[in-house]
Amino acid sequence: MRLVLLGAPGAGKGTQAVFLKERHNLVHISTGDIFRHNLKENTPLGLEAKKYMDSGQLVPDDIVMKMVGTKLAELKPEEGFMLDGFPRTVKQAEFLESITKLDGVILFKVPDEAIVKRLTSRAVCKECGNVTNIHEHSKCPLCGGELYRRDDDNEETIRERLRVFHEQTEALEDFYRSRGLLLEIDATGMPEEVFERVSDELRLL
Repeated sequence: MRLVLLGAPGAGKGTQAVFLKERHNLVHISTGDIFRHNLKENTPLGLEAKKYMDSGQLVPDDIVMKMVGTKLAELKPEEGFMLDGFPRTVKQAEFLESITKLDGVILFKVPDEAIVKRLTSRAVCKECGNVTNIHEHSKCPLCGGELYRRDDDNEETIRERLRVFHEQTEALEDFYRSRGLLLEIDATGMPEEVFERVSDELRLL
């Protein structure tokens, strides 16, 4: 199974990716992880991307597409995958279409106000990285570690990230809807409930 995961920041893509990996044995390909690997290893693509990042510019589509293309080429033919954070533009979607065939594109839908509430309440454990609610826990419920708030989990930054997301993905939604690949999932509620909705859609593929 070959999937793309789409969803606004805080829509729960990461949590659902864990469920999908466990249930369907899919390789989770995150553009953030790809960037960090290329930067850490000082690959030619990583060094090229670093020039733009150091100057505060967005990394051009061509470099991002080469990184993702290289990662996909490393997979075995029988391995399924889910892409998280790619594509972000129609140009990237067209490139992806030229190198592989997707089975579905899952769009996790959560109202903006619910995301703002969710992210302004988010806290991360310094010890294990678990994400929890700052209003419900003073310590990590998994390991007892100290919790901290991310600098960008403030309302102004979150609303700007949501604006950019909607601006970017509107054309992508149309692109994949026209190809009959878009699976729109209500991502409100408990993670297990959301995954049941995802599973119901995937059974139809």
